[in-house]
Amino acid sequence: MRRAAVTVAISALAVSVAACGKAGDKKSSDNSSSSSGGGGKSIGLLLPDNVTARYEKFDKPYFVAKVKELCGDCTVSYANAAADPAKQAQQMSSMVTKGVKVIVVSAQDSAAIKSSIQSAVDKGVKVVAYDRLAQGPVSAYVSFDNVKVGQLQGQALLDALGSKAKKSSKIVMINGDDADPNAGQFKKGAHEALDGKVNIAYEQSGLWKDTVAAQKMSAAITQLGAKNIAGVYAANDGMAGGIANTLKGAGISGIPLTGQDAELAGIQRIVAGTQSSTVYKAYKPEADTAAELAVNLLQGKDIKSLADTTVTSGSGDKVQAKLLTPVSVTVKNIKDTVVKDGLYTVSQICTADFAAACKKAGLQ
Repeated sequence: MRRAAVTVAISALAVSVAACGKAGDKKSSDNSSSSSGGGGKSIGLLLPDNVTARYEKFDKPYFVAKVKELCGDCTVSYANAAADPAKQAQQMSSMVTKGVKVIVVSAQDSAAIKSSIQSAVDKGVKVVAYDRLAQGPVSAYVSFDNVKVGQLQGQALLDALGSKAKKSSKIVMINGDDADPNAGQFKKGAHEALDGKVNIAYEQSGLWKDTVAAQKMSAAITQLGAKNIAGVYAANDGMAGGIANTLKGAGISGIPLTGQDAELAGIQRIVAGTQSSTVYKAYKPEADTAAELAVNLLQGKDIKSLADTTVTSGSGDKVQAKLLTPVSVTVKNIKDTVVKDGLYTVSQICTADFAAACKKAGLQ
């Protein structure tokens, strides 16, 4: 989650960019843009939504910068699906039509994108699955060990519960979107950590939306009773934000609340004590690896040394993969993780509203 300014350049893709908007515009009506070099060497980047902070702020600029570093005459064509699987399918088709040779896609819906990937591959395009393992004949996949992410979340919840981590302790579990294969892996890992140690008394999907998660949390409070909830598992920081607001509105405080993605707002809630943990997945290594895989595929180079393991997608395809290691973040290791890596500065975290809490946490 770091940002790099990306300069839009007019290249061999200028004509096709003009079909979506005026040549030279950074973004067109379908939320697409072209960046870096030229020379007909084209790489596409398709990201799933603009609600999750990481994609626009970190993944995109890191990816584009790394492609430019590795291939000065390459062009990157970008589009965001805005959480619409049909739109993402159209964006992929458009990139294939424009002559993009390698497409890196973080699928909004891993199953729905399968036919689009097959169509692209049939036309000679290589596809890299990014962060989410899309179905279909993808050439490579880069992400984190997502079961491990869930295990870290579950264990962090248990650690925060301390002596209250009992089989009778009622836990609310708000998972991610079932259309995202990562959500199932997070859920699996979390259950591995929590099952048999606490009582998962209420479990629903929050669809990666803070508003939906807030509604589910409200329903859980109604069903279980405010005084009977020992802790909350939220699959990511965005949903944790909505849940934190609901807990506050219900007069519930001091109970553990997990998250994921190490969003700035999540880190600030951890400092303030309204969220107990998050999971930091270093986006630069992930985006850099995806860029390197894309450039290697574009240039016909071997990728096995980079994608050093194999995974099986929901469609049964065996895919060369690189799985990076996630890190649990609590108030105790903020300095040694997101601050040390330059994801955020102390001043970004410790704004006026969090100054006192930051001082107490040893950040200032």
